[in-house]
Amino acid sequence: MSSSPARSAVERLDVLIVGAGISGIGAARYLKTELPSKSFAILEAREASGGTWDLFRYPGIRSDSDLHTFGYEFKPWRDEQSIADAPRILAYLRQAATENGLEAHTRYHHKVLGASWSTDEARWTVEVERTDTGERTTLTCGWLFCAGGYYRYDEGFTPRFEGLDRFKGTVVHPQHWPEQLDYAGKRVVVIGSGATAVTVVPAMATTAAHVTMLQRTPTYVMPVPRVDVIANTLKKYLGPRRGYALTRRKNIIQQRLIWSFCRRFPKAARRLIRWVNTRQLPPGYPVDEHFNPPYDPWDQRLCAVPDGDLFRVIRDGRASVVTDRIAGFTEQGIRLESGQELAADVVVTATGLNVQAFGGMGLTVDGRGVRLPDTLAYKGMMLSGVPNFAYAIGYTNSSWTLKIGLLCEHFCRLLAHLDAHGYDTCRPEPAEPGMATRPFLDFGAGYVRRAVDSLPRQGDRMPWLTSMDHRDDIRLLRSGGVADPELRFSRSAVRAEVTT
Repeated sequence: MSSSPARSAVERLDVLIVGAGISGIGAARYLKTELPSKSFAILEAREASGGTWDLFRYPGIRSDSDLHTFGYEFKPWRDEQSIADAPRILAYLRQAATENGLEAHTRYHHKVLGASWSTDEARWTVEVERTDTGERTTLTCGWLFCAGGYYRYDEGFTPRFEGLDRFKGTVVHPQHWPEQLDYAGKRVVVIGSGATAVTVVPAMATTAAHVTMLQRTPTYVMPVPRVDVIANTLKKYLGPRRGYALTRRKNIIQQRLIWSFCRRFPKAARRLIRWVNTRQLPPGYPVDEHFNPPYDPWDQRLCAVPDGDLFRVIRDGRASVVTDRIAGFTEQGIRLESGQELAADVVVTATGLNVQAFGGMGLTVDGRGVRLPDTLAYKGMMLSGVPNFAYAIGYTNSSWTLKIGLLCEHFCRLLAHLDAHGYDTCRPEPAEPGMATRPFLDFGAGYVRRAVDSLPRQGDRMPWLTSMDHRDDIRLLRSGGVADPELRFSRSAVRAEVTT
């Protein structure tokens, strides 16, 4: 009989942050700056920080938001590139962690398996597994802050393809890119049309014999400048901090105007995007076949291509787009429903992500399991009926980090409010239990639709709506108070004994 893994002594923390990516590093910095007396740790299941920007290694990986808004408000983005590649973003994140002394608080190879809340003790008991040794440990914390995003790191989404086992070439998913993959001079088919596909295609086309982007449905694609000339000019004459602040404000307004225009005038936006695409593509190119989606702009996220690199490789003949459905794989490539066959040596399945809420950790409150679809999102950062639990989910229609910063500020103000009034517990509870609800992420992307039934819901009014408007969130999370009739504050028996 094998012995069970050794357990270490129980550690007590004020806050436990799960995830050392862009959200976790941001949360830790705000916590250390605003509430320096709080004890905290960052647990990261992988061997390195950076989250998405360390995990993904596929060719050309970059941001699809400008780094003046995707970067932290507290740390100016100094690089010349505005749409930056992953190594530059990763260096920026790790520099932020180093500058704020966060490495000493970060524990790698630590995966949170589950957490149990005790109302009597006003604490979470957290089960942790060492991913390198298998050892299991337990610690407790007053607050649990989940900063792991919303998709699975261990696997991406790949549909079932008929006859895939017959294919004699190489099949890779961008989420698990082989370091030594050689595609120089080879025929490549990239399945997909989202942000990953439009990044991989031009990057691989530089050395591949030819790259075909095979899509079932077109996506809106817009060229954007890789270098923001205005931003670099402002930094030159005003200095990095003031120049960054002004550029950030400019880009926030610009993002909002573009999104608002697309939502308010979808037909005009569609015509404008088509006009831009037509100017970027060769004369006579079938734009409506390959770049005219059946949905309105921003029903799903627009794809940005820096300096029009996707269009450039299409013009040069190094890449092409095929819009069709896959009937199955053959030994030499992919057979389409139209009867056409695409020959391939390498197939890249840029077919999306698998959504996983809160890193897959199980939550229980006073012995009862938390079923996420039965909970409501409070201010886009807490869950109804779940005390002292916060999470970081950014924008889907703008730069992710714009919301993370506001959430972290609000989280710190909330903890300060509890301390100032002698509370140790707060629990969101809707005044109307029968409130109408809608999906947690009101977004048309396939990876969201596949997981919608396993996620929390949102309500039909504030504070139970998950806002995707930065201006509204400034009012709600930065300017607005933390006290709310639907956020119940209390003192545990342990706290009451300490204060008497």
